Parts: sequence; structure tokens; C-alpha cells
Amino acid sequence: MKLHYKPGACSLASHIILNELGIPFELDKTDTDANKTEAGGDFLKISPNGYVPALINDDGEIITENPAVLQYLADQSPDADLAPPNGTLARTRLQEALNFISSELHVSFGPFFSGRELDGDARKRVEAGVGRRAAHVEQRLADGRPFLLGDTFTVADAYAFVVLNWAGFVGLSLAAYPRTQAYVARIAARPASIKAMVAEGLMEQAA
Repeated sequence: MKLHYKPGACSLASHIILNELGIPFELDKTDTDANKTEAGGDFLKISPNGYVPALINDDGEIITENPAVLQYLADQSPDADLAPPNGTLARTRLQEALNFISSELHVSFGPFFSGRELDGDARKRVEAGVGRRAAHVEQRLADGRPFLLGDTFTVADAYAFVVLNWAGFVGLSLAAYPRTQAYVARIAARPASIKAMVAEGLMEQAA
């Protein structure tokens, strides 16, 4: 498999899951502004929407959209328990979580990466929007569960971690959401997360 990624972007979730699965894969760093792959290819021929992740499987099929890529990867190794079985209520809950992360949490961070400077009032509005979504995660974790769906780490946690971790890069504190803050730290400490972040240049390898 080959994963087209941009360092620190939402494609990091797929990178983490590939590490969790321990299956062979290649990485192709992609410049989504220039629409060029690291190998010099035209990324728009791979992903017409021009954004990552884009996963090319061993049959040459291209899969895009984070929730789809993540579930596809999880289904390659069912014994890893990274997604509940298809057709179950638990799988629907996973899809529910992935859709929230994609359409609500992820989107709420969008203005920080628009290329436009956020003035005081605009930044406050964006921060409030992120806060509403972070509060939803906080409520989800209120019963003491370590992960979004309960006791088991799933692909939804990889995606939620990546998006919530952007808070640190944009100077946004999660201190008002202590369970969420601890959740981010917990997933950041997973070996698969560390390996992916080191590979993408987001952190240095520990000595």
C-alpha cells in the first residue's frame, strides 16, 4: 500500500493506523498547494479533490476521504479490533464518531489553516466553535472511558487525536477540557503515534 500524506494533516490518522496494523506500506509526501507528490507526480490525477489522505491499495485502487480510508484499513485486519464488525450497532457508532470528527471537529479548525490572519473577534468565534466540539468529546469521555467507543482504541481515536492535537499548533488550550486533554496525551504516547509523528517530522525520536 502507499499513503499520500501531508505532514501533520488529517492523513496522520491513516499513518498511525498503518503503524498499528504493522503491515508494509510506502509513504509519499504530498504538496497539496502545488498538487505534486514527492516523486514528482500530479496529485490531482490521484485525488481530484487535491487533499490527503489518498491510499493506493495493493490492487492499485485509490481510496480517499479519511473515514473511508480508516475503515478500509481496519477491515484489512479484523483481529486488530480497530473497528467493530460491519453490520453491527457498534460499527454504526464508529461511523457516527467518524462523521462527527470529519464534519464538525475537523471543520471547526479550518479557519486556522485558511491562510488568512484571524483578528481578535474572528479568532474568538473560531475558538468558540472548536470549544463546542471539544465539549462534545469531553462529554463522551465523562463516564471514564479511555476511548471514544469505550475500552478499545479504534480508528476514530486516531482521527480525533490528530485533529485535537492541532490545538497545540494554533495556540489553543484544551485546559478547559481535562478529560479531552488527557485523552490526547494518552493517544500521543502510543508507539504507533510516536512512530508516525517522528516519520512526518512532527517530533524528534527519543534518545
